[in-house]
Amino acid sequence: MKLEYIVDKSASIHDLLQQEFNISHRLFAFLIRQNLIFCNSSVCDTRNFAKPGDVLSISMDYVENNSNIFPTKMPLDILFEDEWLLVLNKPSGIATHPSILHYSDSLSNGVRYYFDKIGLNKKIRPINRLDLHTSGIIVFAKCAYIHEQLSMQMENGNFLKEYLALVHGALEKPSGTIDLPISRKPNSIIERCVDFSNGQNAITKYQVLKYFENKNISLVKCHLLTGRTHQIRLHFSYIGHPLVGDSLYGNDASKYGQALHCSHISFIHPVTKQKLDFENDNFKKN
Repeated sequence: MKLEYIVDKSASIHDLLQQEFNISHRLFAFLIRQNLIFCNSSVCDTRNFAKPGDVLSISMDYVENNSNIFPTKMPLDILFEDEWLLVLNKPSGIATHPSILHYSDSLSNGVRYYFDKIGLNKKIRPINRLDLHTSGIIVFAKCAYIHEQLSMQMENGNFLKEYLALVHGALEKPSGTIDLPISRKPNSIIERCVDFSNGQNAITKYQVLKYFENKNISLVKCHLLTGRTHQIRLHFSYIGHPLVGDSLYGNDASKYGQALHCSHISFIHPVTKQKLDFENDNFKKN
């Protein structure tokens, strides 16, 4: 797991690597302390200058402590994998992260077991977070650098996320934009609320794809321009069309939870610079 750059102009190694890879100061300092930055295969001082033709490289093969997550053997539906990334299809009913209620049966527990199996001693780093009952595509970074770069793409709006949702009723417009700020609901750890005074910007674009049950239920495609917790669930509930099965933001209690599925993700691979595009429209509601 190595980043590599062939120098084309004389400059300090620090400046060349920052221009090429845009590494955070914290991670860059760690790499320097661990002697993981090389010039022509030799550990180097990043304050030195490199000349055209020199090969600069950064090793990401250092061992990390991931003992905070218990390894659990479970089937993983792998959509894509290389040395930098792992892209999975998450079923509904499985948590992304361990918690008191899901200490050993979250998807992260399964990824930890898989990492152990392939000899990858790295922390478990999901890029996009899916709720317990939200199914669909989820991306895990295999090192801190990839996590940083994809998180920046998400912040800059270059990490595309689209969802399919079943909502109650027929929306007035076949497509539109819901622009409502979101904050944590007072005195609640889990629930969010629309908050015009202190809420963070939250924008959901939607398109109605199909109607069911005499237009009592709509299948909508949602494109998130922001990634707030419970954004889709709260937005549709606020405009009077809560998700089917959502007991938190609607009155539709279901043991299977809300009908929400991450169906499409695309982003630029931080190392190869290729656009990666993943689709999974297999939206099954138990």
